[in-house]
Amino acid sequence: MDVRAPGICETADVSRPAPKPSADDLLVLLAVGRSGRFVSAADELGRNHTTVSRRIAALEEALGGRLLVRVAGGWELTELGRDALAAAEGVEAAVRSLAAGTDGDRALNGVVRISATDGFSAYVAAPAAADVRRRHPGVAVELVATTRRATQQRSGVDVEVVVGEPQVHRAQARALGDYCLGLYASREYLRRHGEPATRAALAGHPLVYFIDSMLQVDDLDLAREVAPGMRESVTSTNVFVHVEATRAAAGIGLLPCFMADRHDDLVRILGGGPDGVTLRLTYWLVTRTETLRRPEVAAVVEAIDRRMSDLRDVLLGTARQPSV
Repeated sequence: MDVRAPGICETADVSRPAPKPSADDLLVLLAVGRSGRFVSAADELGRNHTTVSRRIAALEEALGGRLLVRVAGGWELTELGRDALAAAEGVEAAVRSLAAGTDGDRALNGVVRISATDGFSAYVAAPAAADVRRRHPGVAVELVATTRRATQQRSGVDVEVVVGEPQVHRAQARALGDYCLGLYASREYLRRHGEPATRAALAGHPLVYFIDSMLQVDDLDLAREVAPGMRESVTSTNVFVHVEATRAAAGIGLLPCFMADRHDDLVRILGGGPDGVTLRLTYWLVTRTETLRRPEVAAVVEAIDRRMSDLRDVLLGTARQPSV
């Protein structure tokens, strides 16, 4: 008698089991979610763009849904992506804990990129970065000095510092602190041309300030408010050029007090009285929520906050920095 093997039940589930999410893939998502770009994440991880894309696809298959959606200039996390990112941060924290020192302090590592105005970069962000580096030598800080509005896509930038309250989406924005601008002239300029005693007397004097047609920040469009009769002299997109042109007697500069007051050869004019010129602006910090949860980013932001607090009177022009 022939004996036949039993057939396989047609209703049996013979599909392969769903893959489990990989901790390594979660860390890849972490890099993409923080930077908003596959290329930036690849650079950070030391991998190529194709590998990053493949690992994200594998993680999406394991978790059963989209983790990222394409937006102008980069990628944003979906709701599932944000849940996965929280899990990835747990993996990262566990890895970091292995590098903790004997005193229990967590060793911080990584690159933090900051976009900020020229003056803020030099006198606030750079000393804050140096302070972080002294405590955490594994942290590198990149400063991109530029004067612009906050970008809607913070691809490749961890923290932005801008002048004036920004209108942003999918990000946190908070005021860091105020600073003041005033009118300054060199002693040589005043010797040659005399010191204007009123706003009306400013008419005809040359103004050193931003290039009007290239100014991107509405809150800095102040020249007409100060003295509409002033004529342009040396103008630039860089505030350090404003300071040096004013020191070289190119005209009267509308300068941040915390930068101009460092120079004994500059004299503040119209600093008080009914015709006094004191313009108060606010620095704002913008960052993604998930980016701020990175310990190295949080450490840099905390150092910036401390620096802003220490310089409060200097920023407002009520105390002088040591002269240079």
